[in-house]
Amino acid sequence: MSIKAENLIWKIGTKTVIDGVSFEAEPGKLLGVLGPNGSGKTSLLRLLARLKRPHAGRVMLDGQELSSFRRRAIAQRVAFIEQHATTNANLKVIDVVKLGRFPHRSMLSGWTREDDTAVNEALERTGMSAKRDDAWHSLSGGEKQRTHVARALAQSPKELILDEPTNHLDVQHQINLLRLVSSLPMTSIMALHDLNHAAMYCDRLLVMQAGRIVASGAPEEVLTQRLLRDVFSVDAHVETSPHHARPHIQFVR
Repeated sequence: MSIKAENLIWKIGTKTVIDGVSFEAEPGKLLGVLGPNGSGKTSLLRLLARLKRPHAGRVMLDGQELSSFRRRAIAQRVAFIEQHATTNANLKVIDVVKLGRFPHRSMLSGWTREDDTAVNEALERTGMSAKRDDAWHSLSGGEKQRTHVARALAQSPKELILDEPTNHLDVQHQINLLRLVSSLPMTSIMALHDLNHAAMYCDRLLVMQAGRIVASGAPEEVLTQRLLRDVFSVDAHVETSPHHARPHIQFVR
């Protein structure tokens, strides 16, 4: 099971935001999408989740064009976590997480033990069990983000797409979330800003610049001093960490 992009092009007016992007996510692996602000990361993820439609090219899911799936079928397979997920409804945490079960239920079906299990496991995995009865509007920004991650996990997806999911989280919860996503038995695609986090937890990386993929591969292949200078405009030393045998970036002051 995998997501594949073939020559995707997407524009805003006359401006090309995604320009001929092609790649395939490895089944069961975590693919990190990196790039400076404005490089097209969020737009690409929204194309992969069918929240936008490409002007050219196509997204494939298990060898079928994503455009051939009904929205309900996509929602049963693919969960998307936005960078700034919000809700205006007066809900409790448990109510928000239960929303993840809607794609699996019909209008006439009642709430099942399977639904309960999926919701409870999602709350436990994201560390939100103790907050299950708290009002949504009483939560901190990080707690709201973790609740939306729990909603996505309750969806029981086979593919998980996350746009900057560590935003608003303190360091402890950033690491916990990245550990969780990297351990999930599903294909995950995640946009990240923190290059060291990407190196530690992602199996493979895509680096975007001006709507194009300029590098792809394992973290040790991609995160080079030259790439950091050319794409991110920073000087840095890249070494192998003695703690996790992955690249570690030390930025030059």
